[in-house]
Amino acid sequence: MTTLLVIAKEPLPGRVKTRLTPPFSPAEAAALAEAALADTLRAVADAPATRRVLVLDGAPGPWLPPGFDVVPQCAGGLDLRLADAFAGCRGPALLIGMDTPQVTPELLTVDFSDHDAWFGPAEDGGFWALGLAEPDPALLRGVPMSTPRTGAVQRERLVAAGLRVRDLPRLRDVDTAADAVAVAALAPHGRFAARLARCTARSGSGAGR
Repeated sequence: MTTLLVIAKEPLPGRVKTRLTPPFSPAEAAALAEAALADTLRAVADAPATRRVLVLDGAPGPWLPPGFDVVPQCAGGLDLRLADAFAGCRGPALLIGMDTPQVTPELLTVDFSDHDAWFGPAEDGGFWALGLAEPDPALLRGVPMSTPRTGAVQRERLVAAGLRVRDLPRLRDVDTAADAVAVAALAPHGRFAARLARCTARSGSGAGR
């Protein structure tokens, strides 16, 4: 089986989902981030895995379900932090972020028997998932992060290394209010959708319209 990794920030106001403000307040943005993280962790908890790891910038809270190891993120850019997360793995590993609360256990149930890597592209040009049969941190170091070309560059890096890559479905990250509305519609019964409805009603932002 596979190690499942989630890389995340502690959902504190002013530190997460800052592109949601406005229309939401920093506290509401943090609450939305917490709900997204909780939904993501629940999907990981329900997926088959040999080990589940939260690679965290900050401290765990009541949103963390049982069954997870918590390890701190290293210093440096996102490419180095992702690389370091894989460096702590032995055997196949799949890493995802906290920005796709619509993810399901089925999407996370990957088979490495005839593939070396799994790649989950994101609609903004990045990627929401990366799986490696043999984790190699060098495959991530130096990849430019948070650009419209990040996903393409990362996938090209895998192919150039001679890996057999299989693609996961393209998903939408939650970065903006429009993203939040679209993602909540895909998982209407999750914590994220419920939190968005409450935040929208309280703020009168119209984000859900």
